[in-house]
Amino acid sequence: MDIIPGRQQYVNFPFFKLDNAWRRLLEAERRAGKKEFAQVIEHFSKKNIILAYSLIGMRADTDFFLWRVSYELEAFEDMTAQLLNTGLGKYLTLPYSYLSMTRRSIYVDEHVKEDPTGEGSRLYLVPGQSKYAFVYPFIKSRAWYALNERSRHDAMAEHIRTGHKYTSVKINTTYSYGLDDQEFVLAFESDEPKDFLDLMMDLRESRASSYTIKDTPTFTGIRRPIGDVLDLLDKQPVGQSR
Repeated sequence: MDIIPGRQQYVNFPFFKLDNAWRRLLEAERRAGKKEFAQVIEHFSKKNIILAYSLIGMRADTDFFLWRVSYELEAFEDMTAQLLNTGLGKYLTLPYSYLSMTRRSIYVDEHVKEDPTGEGSRLYLVPGQSKYAFVYPFIKSRAWYALNERSRHDAMAEHIRTGHKYTSVKINTTYSYGLDDQEFVLAFESDEPKDFLDLMMDLRESRASSYTIKDTPTFTGIRRPIGDVLDLLDKQPVGQSR
């Protein structure tokens, strides 16, 4: 996806749950359904960022999710409609879906905010550089916004310093207030789940975290090519062949 300097991006995390009836279909029908699904993603990937993450074995309520980034909200609408009308899509539900946008952070240094490309200021995302993604919706209390600007900046400075100790963890913050039920959608990336766990243990003791109302559900996804994710949906037991 080509970056448009200075322009905000739409971000969406749709989560999919497979009906067990899918696994009782004939192999040929399952294969055709997965192929259709993957072809839709391939088509929309030409102009949008689309990454796939497996949740199989990590969550009971959802099997995989997509991380989608686009400059057009309608791209999410059209793509989802096409996905759900594939042979596989007819057996999928969406228990969760989070919508947000990129936006310049008010807590970063002035020289970063003035960067016309938006890089480093959260204006655009370059996701998919790590094996794991940790995604959750986030809401702060009204009391947080009642604090004066200096108090909030000082609390966030402490929060940011803690995050900088974990160089293997990248944060992607997007903004939802006015678009969806949560205020933010946070997506962390790392090749080391332990480092993310340690980061979160440290962050919960920070001053800013005391103003958190909601930061669940939390999803730990394993990034894989979409074909591999779909194959996991009906993976054969060891010793059996297709």
